[in-house]
Amino acid sequence: MNFSLEIVLLVISILFFLSIIAGKASSKFGVPALLLFLAVGMLFGSDGIGIQFSNIHMAQNIGSLALCIILFSGGLDTKFVEIKPIASQGIILATLGVFVTALISGVLVYWVLNKTIGGSGIGFLTALLIASIMSSTDSASVFSILRSRGLNLKNNLRPLLELESGSNDPMAYVIVITLIEVIKMGENPNLWVMCGTLLLQLGIGASLGYFLGKFAIIVINRIKIGNDSLYPILVITFCIFIFSITYFMNGNGFLSVYIAGLVIGNSKFVHKRSTLNFFDGIAWMFQLIMFLTLGLLVNPHELIPIIIPGLIISLLMIFVSRPITVFLCLTPFRNIKFKDKLFLSWVGLRGAVPIIFAIFPLVENIPNARLIFNIVFFCTLISLIIQGTSLSVVANWLKLSTKPKFSNKLKNFDIDFSSDIKSVTTEIEISPSILLHGNMLMNLPLPENTLAVMVKRDEKFFVPTGKTVLKEKDKVLFITDNEDALLKTYEKLGISNV
Repeated sequence: MNFSLEIVLLVISILFFLSIIAGKASSKFGVPALLLFLAVGMLFGSDGIGIQFSNIHMAQNIGSLALCIILFSGGLDTKFVEIKPIASQGIILATLGVFVTALISGVLVYWVLNKTIGGSGIGFLTALLIASIMSSTDSASVFSILRSRGLNLKNNLRPLLELESGSNDPMAYVIVITLIEVIKMGENPNLWVMCGTLLLQLGIGASLGYFLGKFAIIVINRIKIGNDSLYPILVITFCIFIFSITYFMNGNGFLSVYIAGLVIGNSKFVHKRSTLNFFDGIAWMFQLIMFLTLGLLVNPHELIPIIIPGLIISLLMIFVSRPITVFLCLTPFRNIKFKDKLFLSWVGLRGAVPIIFAIFPLVENIPNARLIFNIVFFCTLISLIIQGTSLSVVANWLKLSTKPKFSNKLKNFDIDFSSDIKSVTTEIEISPSILLHGNMLMNLPLPENTLAVMVKRDEKFFVPTGKTVLKEKDKVLFITDNEDALLKTYEKLGISNV
């Protein structure tokens, strides 16, 4: 059946709107946004409203492009100064940790499938492929939940999780592609050649990502574009170029764009703040597209026969594979406490990436490809339901989370500063208790390094002076040196709960 462009756009807009509402619900109730996005796609799919989508190649292309943008955006947002103290731990978890997880889980998957659905003919290589597909973790779902609950993690756990989650997808991708090639070769695969190819892909990807990222910074800072709004487009052009050229150079494109994002995000370049905001939005848009596509692709009725083995595999990966991997990889690091390792073990959250990787066997027509896809999809759902909904609970139980002392998110002032400017802004609503100090701005007991730069009264904005008379319900924009100075400002004004 042929649909007009208007009908397609109408359906897409409705899907986007429902997914955005689902994202809002995820923030309110602490449910992973990915789970709700997938649910919307499944609701509109073949077993729901009836949208037929079975184009495997298109789904793979959408997923790969989305993952490229998401990894690049994750690199842009990752600060070297934050990951430097835990760089060794994060890299080991993202490389050796992925391999160990795949190996342990592969043995478990092989045992479970042959005990439950032995007639399916699943060999060890296929079981290892399934495990490798699910060997990477998802960062987007983890931090959307932590942010929605207002939790801050102690002991550098947040940057460690960011580094591991952002950089382990390329390693998983290489293992998955390698195993697919081994399976296609049949009984006599050349393992030495495969291992050499694997290392070569990682080396080329890392090198091109670093040097092309440096080259991108030079071009962005030297090129003179008359229209400032084109600078974010220039950056996304470099992202796609780096991913594509790495592919043609036989490197790992996902690793390349992540490292390029790290290099660019930690360098100074023109219109950096607007570019980062642009990528934050476009990364979310691509996540929406990717999640909806994956939800439409699955046939829920096909998940029923694999509920039992899928549930067993999910629980074994949560309670066996991930904890063994974390404790084994972090054994040399004495500074990481037992409770930290327990929490890291629990945050082995599966996300959209394993489902994207599960499309590859379908494209390559690997034996039992549809079974592989369904098992991965089901295990991802279980991971999101069990681990995703309990992250904040586990963090509180282990006493590894703290409530932020204050919120400096601006609601009434559409102002932002470059990350290079080491200052903190906040807005405070004038209350009767604050006016007890006096009704003029000069009467407020502000620290010397805290300035009031703007006032919003009703719907009008103005710059205050020391003699400005403040009124109840006024919103005042303050700027100060750092978060410690901001906390001192709250204390001076007698604000205890912000």
